[in-house]
Amino acid sequence: MRILVTGGAGFIGTHVAGALHDAGHDVTVLDVLHPAAHSSPDPTFARADVRDRDAVDAALDGVDVVVHHAAMVGMGVDLADLPEYVGCNDLGTAVLLAGMARAGVRRLVLASSMVVYGEGAYQCSAHGPTAPAPRVEGDLAAGRFEPGCPSCGRRLEPVDVDEDAPLRPRSVYAATKVAQEHLVQAWSIAGAGTAVALRYHNVYGPGMPRDTPYSGVAAIFRSALAAGRAPRVFEDGAQRRDFVHVSDVAAANVLAVGVVPDGFRAFNVASGRPATVGAMAAALAAAMDGPAPVVTGDYRAGDVRHVVASPARAAAELGFTARVGLDEGMRDFATAALRS
Repeated sequence: MRILVTGGAGFIGTHVAGALHDAGHDVTVLDVLHPAAHSSPDPTFARADVRDRDAVDAALDGVDVVVHHAAMVGMGVDLADLPEYVGCNDLGTAVLLAGMARAGVRRLVLASSMVVYGEGAYQCSAHGPTAPAPRVEGDLAAGRFEPGCPSCGRRLEPVDVDEDAPLRPRSVYAATKVAQEHLVQAWSIAGAGTAVALRYHNVYGPGMPRDTPYSGVAAIFRSALAAGRAPRVFEDGAQRRDFVHVSDVAAANVLAVGVVPDGFRAFNVASGRPATVGAMAAALAAAMDGPAPVVTGDYRAGDVRHVVASPARAAAELGFTARVGLDEGMRDFATAALRS
């Protein structure tokens, strides 16, 4: 198949484009080379902004499937980033979808994110499945990081979140990813085509950008260790995430381009082996023979406490199961090249 990968020069997009190429597809990359992306993969590369209608129309010529990764990612600096996030992520998606409708390209794979969920899923011992009350400044400042039941105040037990969970974004980036999914759903409902949304959990691996407000936490920790400093872990380090290696994410994309759902279908892309942020930092420090992590008690507005995925739907419907475990992945990541 002929596949267009938008954002295919970025961290994840480079791996995805390469994996699709290796699987025998004819791959074209469209990327504006935003500051978070500094290289292009081997497949045909066109430098252009996904918000440029003419460039999108040209790139879509003869394409069978679009794999859409063009986006700003991460927490950003502050609310001054808001227009750029919305412009890149949401306007860019709208321009792409309109171009696909004009060109008759009817299949899309969207790079979404676990951030669409906000907090993960929780269980109250008294009230069953429960959406937690928002964490408040006073509790965070006092080191009370675990969310409580809004009905009885009991500490909640985190459980796996599945794809049918409500979408409750907690940051600008998260809000734009929800908007992307809604735009894609509207495009599909209008009869323009079918779409798979891959909700990536915490992706890490070779080629991550280093030392920017848009970096993932694994890259931030790695940069500290490379400089001989201990990784600084926020809160108490017990917040749970699912860290998935970028090679597994690329494999999920290869599988997704072979699936034609009935309309729109979302999938968690995760390792299925959750870990705390503190445990990830410790595994990386051990792999780099560096200083042990320091738990700071610091916190950020917009961060969530626990979000861990159920990988069941992706396994059943895509045939996807992550292969790289955390210890193995961190040993690889310890010496992997990062982007400046």
